[in-house]
Amino acid sequence: MTRVLVVHHDLDMAGQEVDSLRRFGYEVTECGGPTRNQCPVLAGHACVLAEQADVLVYDVWASGDAEGSRTLIDNIREIHPDTPVVLTSPGLNLNWEESTGRHAVTMLQGQPTGARLHEAIQSALGPAAGAKP
Repeated sequence: MTRVLVVHHDLDMAGQEVDSLRRFGYEVTECGGPTRNQCPVLAGHACVLAEQADVLVYDVWASGDAEGSRTLIDNIREIHPDTPVVLTSPGLNLNWEESTGRHAVTMLQGQPTGARLHEAIQSALGPAAGAKP
């Protein structure tokens, strides 16, 4: 079973994403991110929850602001480079997301429905992921 960490600043949206992913068969852990917790990633340290996940689903506003979110995503890519990241956005392109290289993320813009999240996660995991979570 694929383990997913959902990091979202909005508790209601996070709950919807978590429920949707569980219906698709994922094992999901939820974190409110730096807006609700002390975040080791912002301090340049490994995250225990990220270490336990196969893929990370982050909201672009997980830190509460655009610049903090960029730092958060850059740091998570540096600290956990082998764990794929799906970055969700309500539709805003922040022009700092990278699709290749060490800081690459899989972007999901617009409504993060269960089907769209599943598709983005499978894309992020690559061909070895197969068709099932």
